[in-house]
Amino acid sequence: MRIAFLMAPEGVEQVEFTEPWKAVKDAGGSPELVSTKPGKVQAFHHLDKGDTFPVDRTVDEVSPDAYDALVLPGGVANPDALRMDEKAVAFIRRFFEDGKPVAAICHAPWTLIEADVVRGRRLTSWPSLRTDVRNAGGEWVDEEVVVSDEGSGALITSRKPDDLPAFCAALTEQFRKAGAGAGTA
Repeated sequence: MRIAFLMAPEGVEQVEFTEPWKAVKDAGGSPELVSTKPGKVQAFHHLDKGDTFPVDRTVDEVSPDAYDALVLPGGVANPDALRMDEKAVAFIRRFFEDGKPVAAICHAPWTLIEADVVRGRRLTSWPSLRTDVRNAGGEWVDEEVVVSDEGSGALITSRKPDDLPAFCAALTEQFRKAGAGAGTA
C-alpha cells in the first residue's frame, strides 16, 4: 500500500511522524512524505528543532488517487499551517470522499475540522481541540486510540505521543483491512 504522510514545511512533532512511518514500512507499506512546498520538512521535539526530512512530493504534484491511505502527524504548528492551505485541505477531504482510511494524531484533527469531515464521527485529539471538534459536529472522547467507521472510510485518531504504540497498531490494521478490501497488498 502507498501511504501519504501530509505535513507542513515545519512544525511537525517528529515522533508523531517517525513512529507511524516506521510502522507503515514494517507492515510492508510504501510511505511518501507529501508537503505544501518542496525541499525538506523541519520536525520538532515539542518546541526544540529536531531533524529535517526530504519531501517526496508536494500537494501540487500528486492526487489522492495515487494513495491508499493518509497519515496526518501532529505538532501544533504543522496542522495549523496545513489548515490554512486550500490545496492541503482539499487533499485531505478527497481521502474521505473516496472512502480511504485516514489517521490523525494530537493536533492534526484541526485539519480534519477545516476539511469539514468530523461531523457525525467519534474521535480524539490533544485535549485542547475538544471544543473545536464538538463545534464541528464531532464527538470528542478522551481515549488512547479511536477508530471511527461512521461515514466513508476509517478514521483513526489518538491524543499524544504516549499513545503512539496503540495509534500505530490501529492504523496499520485499518490500512491492512482497506488494502485487503481493495485487493492490494
